[in-house]
Amino acid sequence: MRILYHQWLNPFCRKVRIILHEKRIEFDAKAENVWERRDQFLALNPAGEVPVLVETDGTALSGSGPICEFLDEIHPEPRLIGGQPMARAEIRRLVDWFDRKFNVEVTENLVGEKVMKKFLGLGEPNSRAIRAGLTNMQNHLGYVTYLIDRRKWLAGDTLSLADITAAAHLSSVDYLGDVPWDDHPTAKDWYARIKSRPSFRQILSDHIPGVPPAKHYADLDF
Repeated sequence: MRILYHQWLNPFCRKVRIILHEKRIEFDAKAENVWERRDQFLALNPAGEVPVLVETDGTALSGSGPICEFLDEIHPEPRLIGGQPMARAEIRRLVDWFDRKFNVEVTENLVGEKVMKKFLGLGEPNSRAIRAGLTNMQNHLGYVTYLIDRRKWLAGDTLSLADITAAAHLSSVDYLGDVPWDDHPTAKDWYARIKSRPSFRQILSDHIPGVPPAKHYADLDF
């Protein structure tokens, strides 16, 4: 069976978990404390980062981008990076938007400050960073609204890796209760559609010791 080394609130790991479930691929999830820098884990990925997916033959794949592209090639149903070249380019553009821009402007400022600093013993959260994350969140939800007003899903008429990537990041922040859904009903409706998919059930059952989820986190009706 495949093994996925991950961290619970890491959005890049969550993205891979969702895709594995979306494609109904069996795997064993193992939480990895990357700060321990275990020799066995570094042998799989010298960068010392998650996610890492170990195939049944022992081959290790690292990085959410390469893993997701690989899975979509070898398990094409359902296709998550599909369509004509321009459509695939749009999917990849939005994946990059959320993995890079949203991650820096929102995820790191909220999940990083509120949760990861605690586990890593790096001191108190930076209130300025948290305020910046909350402000930036409004802009990103506005962009989700802009896209959904023009399309059924973020990148087009079908669910794609763009939706899963965005939802993975938002779910990490939503665990903390920091997503102002009521200010953005269109984005909330889009997220509810993703949240209700069977592939999201395991994500919604996450419970990090010492960091309980927001009351609405696992509620499909918010």
